[in-house]
Amino acid sequence: MATAGATDFTAFDLPARRIPDTGPVSDAERAVRRDLAAAYRLCALFGWDDLIYTHISARIPGTDHHFLVNPLGLGFDEITASNLVKIDLHGNVIGDSPYRPNAAGFVIHGAIHSSRADAACVMHLHTEAGMALSVLEEGLLPLTQHAMRLYGRIGYHDYEGIALTMDEQRRFIADLGDNAALILRNHGTLTVGRSVGHAFTEMFYLDKAARTQLMAQAAGRPLRVPGQDVVELTVRQWMDDLGVSGDREWPSLIRRLDRTDPSYKD
Repeated sequence: MATAGATDFTAFDLPARRIPDTGPVSDAERAVRRDLAAAYRLCALFGWDDLIYTHISARIPGTDHHFLVNPLGLGFDEITASNLVKIDLHGNVIGDSPYRPNAAGFVIHGAIHSSRADAACVMHLHTEAGMALSVLEEGLLPLTQHAMRLYGRIGYHDYEGIALTMDEQRRFIADLGDNAALILRNHGTLTVGRSVGHAFTEMFYLDKAARTQLMAQAAGRPLRVPGQDVVELTVRQWMDDLGVSGDREWPSLIRRLDRTDPSYKD
């Protein structure tokens, strides 16, 4: 357990310094803003939000190591491309946003963006299924095809209290390793993706696998666990498909959101 220090936070609001953003907004940043805002709205649509808490971040392409996060105080259904907050790896707000990010979000997301070059998007949620899974000692079991997608690709991080201590960052990094997902014990779930769409899809499979496992365990009957050879075959099949499929699922989710409420693009 980390002890409080000069760099720790005592509240959720990140007391960030503000740095002017002198350059024009690139087309790449606009595209990331739209995708990230869409991810927030889809979480709200799926019932994955938690009042104004939890967070999804996305790196802006370029050499400045800036990333976007949600403003503390807004619900997921209020997020738009323009009200996302741009911050650097030190938690400084870049530009003239009236908002500040969540301190716990910076501790978690800043750690991963600073250590994983492939972490274009980091998604952290407190869904009921994810939290219930996080208290099970055995974690995610390879019971279903969905769960097998993450077999051998998921880490576990012990609970240390609300993530407001900077010292915890190194343990987040170590426990995540090069995995695609992380179970935050007694807390929730996290996925890392090469894009917003990829991180969202990984979370979809993780949450659905968690719900299915919990339903099966609640039946109180023996669980049928596939053999190790079948599990390893299924993982390879998923990985082979991931190597060629790109963000195949994401356009359909965007079309669904556009039919519902396209204001996320504002």
